[in-house]
Amino acid sequence: MIAKLPYLRLSGRIFLRVHLNAYISSVSGANYIQTNPQVEQNSPNFMEYEAKIQSMKSKLHPEMLIHVMSSTNDLNSSLRLFKWASLQNQFRHNIDTYYHIIMRLGMASRVDEMEGFCKEMVKARFPESEQALLRLFDSFINYHRLDEALRLLLLLNSFSYKPSIASINRLLGALVEGKQGLKSVLFVYKEMVKASILPSIETLNLLLEALFDADRVDAVLDQYRRMQKKACCPNSRTYEIMVSGLIDKNLIDEALLLLNEILNNGCDLEAKFYSHLLPLLFNINQHEIGLRLFENMKTSKIVPDLSIFEALIHYFSKNLSIDYSLDLLHEMINHDLKPSESVFLDLVDGFCSLNKFNEAKTLLEDYQFTEANPYNVILKGYYESSNYHDMIQLFQEMVQKKITNSLSWNIFIRYLTNNQKSEIVYKALSKMIISGSTPDSFTYSTLIITKCKSNKINHALNLFHQVHKRHWIIDSSCYTTLIKTLCQNDKILEAIDVFHYMSSNKSTLNSQGYNIIMNGLSKIQEKNHLMMVFAKMVVEGCGVDSEGYSELIKSTIKHNQVTECVLLLDKMVDEGFWPGTEILEEWVSFLGRKCHLHKVWGTICKLVCEYEVVNPKICGMLINGVWKEGYRDEGRWLLDVMLEKGWVPDGGTHGLLINSGDSEVLRKRDTHDEISDILSEGFV
Repeated sequence: MIAKLPYLRLSGRIFLRVHLNAYISSVSGANYIQTNPQVEQNSPNFMEYEAKIQSMKSKLHPEMLIHVMSSTNDLNSSLRLFKWASLQNQFRHNIDTYYHIIMRLGMASRVDEMEGFCKEMVKARFPESEQALLRLFDSFINYHRLDEALRLLLLLNSFSYKPSIASINRLLGALVEGKQGLKSVLFVYKEMVKASILPSIETLNLLLEALFDADRVDAVLDQYRRMQKKACCPNSRTYEIMVSGLIDKNLIDEALLLLNEILNNGCDLEAKFYSHLLPLLFNINQHEIGLRLFENMKTSKIVPDLSIFEALIHYFSKNLSIDYSLDLLHEMINHDLKPSESVFLDLVDGFCSLNKFNEAKTLLEDYQFTEANPYNVILKGYYESSNYHDMIQLFQEMVQKKITNSLSWNIFIRYLTNNQKSEIVYKALSKMIISGSTPDSFTYSTLIITKCKSNKINHALNLFHQVHKRHWIIDSSCYTTLIKTLCQNDKILEAIDVFHYMSSNKSTLNSQGYNIIMNGLSKIQEKNHLMMVFAKMVVEGCGVDSEGYSELIKSTIKHNQVTECVLLLDKMVDEGFWPGTEILEEWVSFLGRKCHLHKVWGTICKLVCEYEVVNPKICGMLINGVWKEGYRDEGRWLLDVMLEKGWVPDGGTHGLLINSGDSEVLRKRDTHDEISDILSEGFV
């Protein structure tokens, strides 16, 4: 496409309308004398070139040359025409022919050649050279040819031509907006200093933006403090840049301190300042100063724009100040601002949080709102409060008015599934598709749950495979139901596949769901799966309950994992759970065989003293275990605990302690028991 430039008058007698070929690729390094590539004589470009030469031979003048070059799409051919004209007797280029070729080279990103022609033009001493270069400078900025504009700025300084501060600011603005980097901005600023061009407040504001973009916050604060020394007073745009920039860099305290200072000093603030900062403050939950800023705005008689109304309505609706939100809605409409869907969503959310579902519905009807999502909020509210009659009635109205979407149908289908109406789920699904709503991941979640509840596990798996194929994410309740049903049907490996897919999508289960999968995994021989589940729970911060720990401990015993067994029981007890008698016996027996009881002595003490979950049998196992590991003091302590509780050691423990020199205590205990027995028998 050929870009079009506006009419330009330079010489005082010629109006130009230049057509530019903006798509020609960049050729670097050659000046204009060297850009005359050899063209085959039979090529279309050569034939066109020769024809244009012939058309100009008898009437060659600058206006004719510009006209012919403008009609030549090929830039290299235009350069050849320019050179050919230079060699003709009694022809002299003027400022317009140079302007044309420089502009075309710049638009084609051939910066080095462009610079060569600029120097030639100035060397030719045309009176209008300065004006032409300044107009070229402005044009390159307008067309966002920033590299060309920067090169031209350098040339202007070298020729002692001074661009206006307005042009400089437009270049800086384009560089900052285009994220061209601090280096380019500082280059322009240095060229300004060299040309003795004083900055304006707009210049300094753009410098502050560039410094923020480069994460040079210290330099920003320094420049802000030095503005007065540069004869520039901060304006509303300065304050907007400073406060929003500090917030963006997460320097919230500094931003609020500055904003308070601005408000306390009564600075003159424009509407754009409020439009930018008010929503930003509410988004970062700085509501108090946001409301203060809103009051300041009202005092200044500045009318809020759409973004401010949306931020305020969102805040007041979330805080259940619905009456105030409705006042803002009316004010918004009075200012001819059309409320967006998000406004009605916030208002409906507020009403539904107060269980005012009918009021929410009336609001939408009063304003003849016909988008589905706010209605879906009411529909979901009815469903979650078990108000099924009103839910079905609203859904029917939505269907009649054709304002349903996939979510509307999904809520209705989920209701059918959870209320023993699964036989008509697929009828609803057919109507959903006919209405133009496409089943999505939520739909499939509901269908999977439906099949699981009907124990049609293979159908549920087929649906899950479709979810997997589409890389969809289904909800937690669906994962839990599917895994539970698979485990109940001894499809453990399939449950593992579901769990892996769930984990890859960073989804989670509830504790019940994790217990189900761990219970299922304990039935297979693979030892790493259970620990994988446990690791995911730890990463997600999902607490393992007593049942979960028991399954894990059983697995470590089954797979002879001593270290893991010790760590799990320690963690279980530390979190305030204690094992049942059966699992505790297995644990003591396993660690006793591995001579590891002394390594968990602290946990044993807690189980004995704090939780009191050991019985005489387990206590005897512990005494035998620690004794054999050489920890006799610990064994004696356990014996004392047994005796205090009135428990009699079994024969093995009795013999162990008798043979080790602790017979006196036991003899006393045995004599007491024998006397008690004789006395008891005597009174029968």
